[in-house]
Amino acid sequence: MEINLISDTVTRPTPGMLEAMMTAKVGDDVFKNDPSVNALEEKVAKFFGMEASLFFPSGSMANQTAIKLHTQPGEQLICDKYAHVFNYEGGGASFNSGVSCKLVDGHRGMMTAEQVEASVNPPDFYHSPLTTLVCIENTTNKGGGACWDFAELEKIGGVCKEHNLNYHLDGARLWNALVAKNENPKDYGSLFQTISVCFSKGLGCPVGSVLVGSREMMDKALRIRKILGGGMRQSGFLAAAASYALDHHVDRLAEDHIKAKEIGQVLQQMKGVKTVEPIETNIIIFELDESIMSSEHFLEKLAENGISIIGMGQGKLRMVTHMDYTQDMHSKVLEVLQKIG
Repeated sequence: MEINLISDTVTRPTPGMLEAMMTAKVGDDVFKNDPSVNALEEKVAKFFGMEASLFFPSGSMANQTAIKLHTQPGEQLICDKYAHVFNYEGGGASFNSGVSCKLVDGHRGMMTAEQVEASVNPPDFYHSPLTTLVCIENTTNKGGGACWDFAELEKIGGVCKEHNLNYHLDGARLWNALVAKNENPKDYGSLFQTISVCFSKGLGCPVGSVLVGSREMMDKALRIRKILGGGMRQSGFLAAAASYALDHHVDRLAEDHIKAKEIGQVLQQMKGVKTVEPIETNIIIFELDESIMSSEHFLEKLAENGISIIGMGQGKLRMVTHMDYTQDMHSKVLEVLQKIG
């Protein structure tokens, strides 16, 4: 039994999703004539109570398009030091949009409104970059699947209004936060100018993200997507998978969260584990006590039992639960960890 806990991107389509893909009505989406893509974009926009959305091949491209929409070259965006748009998008903010990132030293990828306020450059001080955008990531990947307090997001939104800043949400795993905290997606839609959501992580799709915003914004985003090479033809096969996932795979995320917390409980009892970060959703980040057990030894023991996880550097290891991680697999992982411990 091979058990892959490297990421929630390793899943394969379910039989129901495959059926939806195989029976999808498709056209040429570059001409905006793919009915399945058009239906998905309408569904996601309605889900967040926003005007329009646009289908993308990746979350990075959706985020990079949003940054390009909201900024001009030479300007600056504010984000947490753990933010995906800074750490894991290949320097795209500088390459694609010519903007720099003001990094905030937040907590587990989450910053406060006061920190954002303090990071805004004075608009009349031409020696520093003009601040024009704030980027939020919910849940936080590098922060261990942490969920933002919505009240804090509203406070940051107030800072954005006061300083005339744009406000973008990288919601790659927003579905997890919505389920974990029982939140209303329309509350997010009313707060942010743009939101990106990913279907190839917790929702189990093979490919696809969506950027949501005003119709005017999405009309502009269409041109940027073209420039970045994101136009696809019969992408309705992929959109059908995303639409199916939105209907069938959101609520089940709670199962992933339960399994993650149960793994965390076992890790906390292991002598060789130094710390386990708080677990709110489907990501477990922990650190070993290298004087008791090295990361290499720990990973070898897991590999001997067919279990794959990932190292994040700086002594931290990560596991991510997902829809292909069955109860039988879960029982084996718990058993193996207890034996190693």
